[in-house]
Amino acid sequence: MSKGVVCFLDTTHPFLPEALQGMGYETVFCFRGGLDQISGQLRRATGLVVRSRLPIDCALLERAPFLRFVARVGSGLENIDLEAAGARGIQCLNAPEGNRDAVGEHALGLLLAVMNHLARGNDEVRRGLWKREANRGHEIGGKTVAIIGYGNTGGAFTQRLQGFGARVIAYDKYRNGFGSTLVEEAPMEEVFRTADILSLHVPLTEETRSLVDREYIRHFHRPFWLINTSRGPVVSSEALAWALDEGRILGAGLDVLEYEKRSLEGLSFEDFPEAFRNLIARDNVIFSPHVAGWTDESLLRLAQVLAAKIKALDVA
Repeated sequence: MSKGVVCFLDTTHPFLPEALQGMGYETVFCFRGGLDQISGQLRRATGLVVRSRLPIDCALLERAPFLRFVARVGSGLENIDLEAAGARGIQCLNAPEGNRDAVGEHALGLLLAVMNHLARGNDEVRRGLWKREANRGHEIGGKTVAIIGYGNTGGAFTQRLQGFGARVIAYDKYRNGFGSTLVEEAPMEEVFRTADILSLHVPLTEETRSLVDREYIRHFHRPFWLINTSRGPVVSSEALAWALDEGRILGAGLDVLEYEKRSLEGLSFEDFPEAFRNLIARDNVIFSPHVAGWTDESLLRLAQVLAAKIKALDVA
C-alpha cells in the first residue's frame, strides 16, 4: 500500500527517489512549470522535495491539502514559509549535514585564493606577465580566524583550518558551550577586537539580512579578509565596496552575491547597481557561482541525509 505521493520540484541524486520508492512512496517529477502547471500533482502530494526553483509559500501550500513534509535538498530554508507550514502541521526538513564538508573546503579554498592573489596571478601569467613581488601573499598561520555561525558548515571550516597554525574563534548568537580544542567560543567584542579573517556561516533571516553593513564593519579594530559562503544578502555590497576603498577589508572571497536570483540560479543582471560593478572590477575580490556545497559527493550525501530524515518521520 502506498504511503502517498512525493513530488520532486527540483532534480536530486537518483538515490533519493529510489530510497523513497523503497519506503513505499510514489514519486512524481515536476522539474518544469509554475504553480498552475503542477497544481494537479500538488493536490495529491504527501511530500515535496525542493531546492529553490519555486517558493514554498501560502499560495503553493494551499494547493497541497495532504502535504505532510517538505524536504529541502540543501541547508537554507529561506525559500519556505516556515510559519505557514507549521500552522498546517507540515514538517520542514533540510540537510546541512550533507554538504557541510564541501562548504568547509570551498571556504578554505576562497581564503587561500584571496590571500595569495591566485586569480590575479593566474590571469597575469596567461597574459605573459610575471609579477612576483606584486603577488606576494599572506599566510593563515599566526592570524585569528573568526567564524560567525557555528553550525554544520562553521564546524566543517574549523576542522579544515587545523594545521595552519591559526587561532580559531567563533560566535553564534543561538548556541553556546561548543568550545573545544579546535575552536574558542567568543563574544562579538572579541571578534571585533582580534579578527584578521571573518568567515560567515549563518542562515538568511530578517536578522542576518545586511548583517555586514558599514556599522558592523566599523567595529573591527584591524583590517580583515572576508569570506562568505552563506547567503549573498548577509553582506551589503555597498558596504563591502566602501570597506575595500577604505582599506578596512583587505579582500573578499564570495560564493554568494546579494544580487542572485531568488531561485539561486544565476544573477539579476537587469539592474546592476554601482556597488556590484565596483566589486567585479576589483582583483582583490574573487567570486564563485554559489557552488560551495555543490560537489559530486555532496549531491549523494544530501540525498542520503534527507532519505534518513524522511524515514524517521515514518517511525515517529
